[in-house]
Amino acid sequence: QCLYQFLAFVPPSNESLRKPGTASVMVDTQHPLTLLLNSSVGDKDLCKIQYHFGEFGNYSLVVKTLSTSTQTVSCDLTINEGPINSYLPILFAFLVYMGIFAILIAGRLLMKIDPIRNWVYKKLNPRATDRMINSELGSPNTTDSINCDPTPHPWGTASRRRLHSLDTFRGLSLVIMVFVNYGGGKYWFFKHESWNGLTVADLVFPWFVFIMGTSIALALGSMLRWGSSKWKVLRKILWRTFVLILLGIIVVNPNYCLGPLSWDNLRIPGVLQRLGFTYLVVAALELLFTRADSGTWEGRFPALQDILPYWPQWIFILALEAIWLCLTFLLPVPDCPRGYIGPGGIGDFGKYPNCTGGAAGYIDRLLLGEKHMYQHPSSGVIYQTTMPYDPEGILGTINSIVMAFLGLQAGKITLFYKDQHKQIMSRFVIWGTVMGIISAILTKCSKEEGFIPINKNLWSISYVTTTSCFAFILLLLIYYLVDVKKWWSGAPFLYPGMNSILVYIGHQVFANYFPFKWKMQDSQSHAEHLTQNLIATTLWVLISYILYRRRIFWKI
Repeated sequence: QCLYQFLAFVPPSNESLRKPGTASVMVDTQHPLTLLLNSSVGDKDLCKIQYHFGEFGNYSLVVKTLSTSTQTVSCDLTINEGPINSYLPILFAFLVYMGIFAILIAGRLLMKIDPIRNWVYKKLNPRATDRMINSELGSPNTTDSINCDPTPHPWGTASRRRLHSLDTFRGLSLVIMVFVNYGGGKYWFFKHESWNGLTVADLVFPWFVFIMGTSIALALGSMLRWGSSKWKVLRKILWRTFVLILLGIIVVNPNYCLGPLSWDNLRIPGVLQRLGFTYLVVAALELLFTRADSGTWEGRFPALQDILPYWPQWIFILALEAIWLCLTFLLPVPDCPRGYIGPGGIGDFGKYPNCTGGAAGYIDRLLLGEKHMYQHPSSGVIYQTTMPYDPEGILGTINSIVMAFLGLQAGKITLFYKDQHKQIMSRFVIWGTVMGIISAILTKCSKEEGFIPINKNLWSISYVTTTSCFAFILLLLIYYLVDVKKWWSGAPFLYPGMNSILVYIGHQVFANYFPFKWKMQDSQSHAEHLTQNLIATTLWVLISYILYRRRIFWKI
């Protein structure tokens, strides 16, 4: 539903030289395009062709006049040079990484053979052979026996160890986030969707929020069990919120590109700011109703013991969602239809060019001011919007709180059911299914035609239910592989997951410095972009691994 945009003027042919008029243009290949040919006389539509062009292909639209009197023409699309297969670099990169992982796995298996292990240690450091043989890589100590024993342990012992599945989930989300922030190889599915819809890049932030909520449930319960007072925990929550917001505003601020940072162009919303405020609300809500003793709830419905004792929390969250719905669909916005949630610009046939985001954009512009918002929203790419719009704005924060609360629910499941792996996994399946059904109803299983489309810019409720559905299922798989069966240690995602704040801030601060970025020979090459972005992301994984080995963790 976009307005047609002028592409090119084709001059008339030169009859004396029998030379046709030509015009050369470059077109987008992400979406199918509709080409409309108009007559310069009378502005009559001569022909219309819809086609999905391939990347780096060369095409000709040949127009021939069949009848001068009736202005009848024929339009034929021919392929001069076929498009390239732009996905080959992804396949090659996948094979390279699989080869590296295969070598590492083979090396690890070989190191379990005593003669080979002892020989390697002797070659590496002959003077320390005995010490290394008896180290954690040789004869297992008490800690190793606890970690490797396949028999179930009492909850008191297990609760002192981190659930590696949570760190792995967080690290996976963070690694994808770093990769897409660095460019994602310039593939469209590693970029944020322009408006409605979902790409890989749109999954990682809500997953990060989700796992933050899960960690809140485990961390607060642990602190209270160890004797911390609620006032002490609240002070820690407030301090962490303050530091996250401060780091987001001063250190990670994309409006730096507008010049030296000053109050005139300071972007107030942001990723860390939203994480901080979401953390404050959800952690305070949990602190208010949590108990130091998370024993079995004795009520009429024991199957709902992770929900019913906390009914005030659910009322609060449902009330927040009601506020989001009312503001989004009932708030009057000047010069815009009530309930408008479109991209503005040339979208919706250009009827509402200055209504980007509807009530969400209006509230941000009213309370924050246009200069304190994100200046280059993803909607500008296709819909050519001119209004600033912030995807981390005020109204969307309500639904990020809902997302974190759903993650909090996952944390409560692991607490209430303790080492009952089947119960935990079955409830993850139930929650994921329920969220998926809600998403199907809200979206009518379509991108544009649903009651509330999936939209990352708005953080629509369907976006929350869809990404939380994926989050529950993904957490289930990681939990099963890492913490239940112990078939996977969580590496390499475990390492950035345990140093998430440092990796996130570091990758933003050093994004334009070598070796994370360098001048490329061909800026249009997917292979070069993908190589650069994968190397940069891998470097942050290696940095987090080194910090992990040295037991250096940056906590707030």
